[in-house]
Parts: sequence; C-alpha cells; structure tokens
Amino acid sequence: MISAMSEKPVFQNLRVAYTTLGCKLNFAETSSLRDQLARQGALPAEKGEHADICIVNTCSVTDVADHKCRQAINRMVREHPGAFVVVMGCYAQLQADQIAGFEGVDLVLGMEQKGDVLRYVAERMAQKHGLEGTGACHEAIAVPTAEIRTFVPSCSRGDRTRYFLKVQDGCNYYCTYCTIPIARGRSRNGSIASLVAQAQNVAAEGGKEIVITGVNIGDFGRTTGETFFDLVQALDRVEGIERYRISSIEPNLLTDEIIDFCAQSRAFMPHFHIPLQSGSDEVLHLMRRRYDTALFAQKIEKVKATMPDAFIGVDVIVGTRGETDACFEEAYRFIEGLDISQLHVFSYSERPGTKALEIPHVVAPEVKHERSQRLLALSEQKRTDFYRTHIGQVRPVLWEHSKAGQPLQGFTDNYIRVQAAPQLAVQDNCIAPVRLGDFAEQGEGAPLTGLEI
Repeated sequence: MISAMSEKPVFQNLRVAYTTLGCKLNFAETSSLRDQLARQGALPAEKGEHADICIVNTCSVTDVADHKCRQAINRMVREHPGAFVVVMGCYAQLQADQIAGFEGVDLVLGMEQKGDVLRYVAERMAQKHGLEGTGACHEAIAVPTAEIRTFVPSCSRGDRTRYFLKVQDGCNYYCTYCTIPIARGRSRNGSIASLVAQAQNVAAEGGKEIVITGVNIGDFGRTTGETFFDLVQALDRVEGIERYRISSIEPNLLTDEIIDFCAQSRAFMPHFHIPLQSGSDEVLHLMRRRYDTALFAQKIEKVKATMPDAFIGVDVIVGTRGETDACFEEAYRFIEGLDISQLHVFSYSERPGTKALEIPHVVAPEVKHERSQRLLALSEQKRTDFYRTHIGQVRPVLWEHSKAGQPLQGFTDNYIRVQAAPQLAVQDNCIAPVRLGDFAEQGEGAPLTGLEI
C-alpha cells in the first residue's frame, strides 16, 4: 500500500496505535500500512501502552459513522498524549480542514495521499520535532475528488484467518444517497498480474481463503482494459488458494458468465453478496440504481439454478427519502419472496452533497426504526431457514482463530457459521469436512454445531 522508503528506517522502535472504522476495504488498507511500518522498524502499541504515532482510518458512509470517527480521534488523542496523530480515509477526504483543527490532530491525509503515508508522516514528524513546543501540527493534505487517480494496492494479513484482497477502488455510479464517489473518487483498479502476484504471496504465507474486496468490484478493469471476469478466471488458477469469496457485486454487473464460472470453478465458493437497497422500483429509480426488481430477481434465480446451496446476502436501505408506506410494503413483499439467505439492513442517513436531499418525502426516525426491525426479523427467519435445510449435511469448514477459552468457529463453503463440538479435533486455518448438527445455542445469529463425520 505504501511507497517504499530506501533510507534508514525512521520509525525504528516507535510504537504505533491503529483504529479502523467502516468497510473491509479500510481494514485491508490499514493492514497493509501496518506491514509497511513494521518493515520500517515500527512496533504495534499493545493495549495500555503509550503510542508514538496514532493512525485513524475513517469512514463516512453515515452521520453515525462520522460521529464514531470523531470519537475515535478524540480517544486516540486522550489515550496517547503527545503522540503524532494521523487521520486518513473517507471522512478525512470529505472533511480534511475541519478534522485538522481537532485538538491533538497533526496530519490529515486525503485519498490521493494514501500511498505516501510513511513519507508524509516521516517528514512532518521531523518538522514537528524541530519546532519548539509540543502543540499539534494541524495540517491537512488532500486534493479535490476529481483529481484522485492513484490505485493503492492492499491486502489484509495477520488480523484473521481469511485474507481480504483489494482489487478496485472508487465508484462511477453516483447513487443519490451515497457519498462514496465523493470520498473515494472514480473507479480504478490494479492489474490482474499484480493481483495474481498478491494472491500467490498469500498462498506462500499459508493462507487458504481470500475475500475479493473493493468499492464496486464488478466495475473492475476501467484503468487496465481488463474485466472482472478475466480477474476471476486468473485468480482461480493460483495454486494454494483453496477458497475465494466475492465480497459484494452490483446485480447489473453480476453476469451469467460469472455465475456459471463460479458454479464450476475450482476455488470460488457458492456465496454471493448482492446489494439490492430497495425492493421498490419507484425507490430504486429515485436512488438512481442501474437495475430494477425484475433484473435482481433474475440474478437470484440464476444463482440458485446453478448453485442450489449458495448463500446469498443482500444489502437493503430503509427509510430513504421517497420511501412511502406503500413503497416499503411493496419492497417487503418482494424481499420476502426472494430465495436469499440473509439481509444486511441499514437505516438511511442524510449526507451532505448528495442528490437525495432534493427528494421531498422524508421518513420519520421512528418509522425508519420500525421498518428496520421488520426487515431484521425477516433476515433472521431466512438465515435460520437456510441453516436448518443443511442440518445433517457434510460440508468443508475453514476453521478460524478463536478467542482464548472459546470454541473454534468457522464457515462452510456456502458460508454457514459452524462451532466445533467439544470432541471435534480441529485446528485454525485448516479446512476439514464436518457433519452439520443442530444450532449450537439459542438466539439470533446462532451457529450450527460441527460434528465428527
């Protein structure tokens, strides 16, 4: 992720504290940054240990996200007095000057500067140490969104068993409710050759599963003249990687060609995450989404026809401007009839600079909450039903790191969460077939029990 520094390591033995908010893409970027700093001699600050440098990688998808970012920045400043505090990410791009004025913040970096974080921090820390006093620098370095051009590669490692490989950044869609194109810029990507090389590195490290991430990964190839289908085929040929998952792909970009390939591929799992956002065509039109409910239903039917056991997760936003009672009920009925496995429900949050603010009908907060609860209940019903149909089957599970004293958990090929029975002898980062027993516990989100064959 970060440009290499040829000079003598300037971060030798410095302690660095990290806070990451938001999407898997942010976590992959932070992970790569941490690796780069480690190669320069930096050490991660342990809990309760004072850090010399604090890095906050931010999100701005909702007003709640903005609030959490401000809290995280303030907490870093409070817990690590005198540390050099760096803020990056979406919130930093959108509110660079404002954040630079926060107490204790030294440096705010926009999206175009992500690839040079180490250089900027080294230079500004040297300048700060050369000045009298201990006050923060309060500097913001960012370019307008239209000038963001750089694709900064990243791959998470060490945080969890699965690896998250960033293949694409930015978005050209400009949906009315969304700030992501404003924060991250236009669609851009790495080359297939460079991404295959990263996957090969994961395999060399012993990684078994890679989750393909990006802002709009189906749009892959705009900067290299390649396609997402080309990428999928190339990654499938990487020896040593046993599993790939496509983190999220727009329904209009999930082609039948991709679905058919995944159904017969060596390593792509029967698992899709497809954003719907609304089951009302009227609301989809107001959102400026590039499909309708008919196309979405067709994609679900295609996946299930080729991969009957596939897990399908779906994003839905409730309470957007223009979502009348009639629109919501129409959306609920549509979603209820879909053969999907789980919903990810988000309450609409008004964002400055978005076209949605021009839509007159506003949904009251209490109505948003009620609609959200109904969809969450529907989601749990669908997830439970999906899990229940697989009880008694034998499926391969990739076992993941567990907390001390807790039983191992992992996921089947089709993304059913499984908890190892006490007598089951398995290790993390290994794929082993197990028989799926009943729910391991009561309550929402309960995993199935993994039993000996």
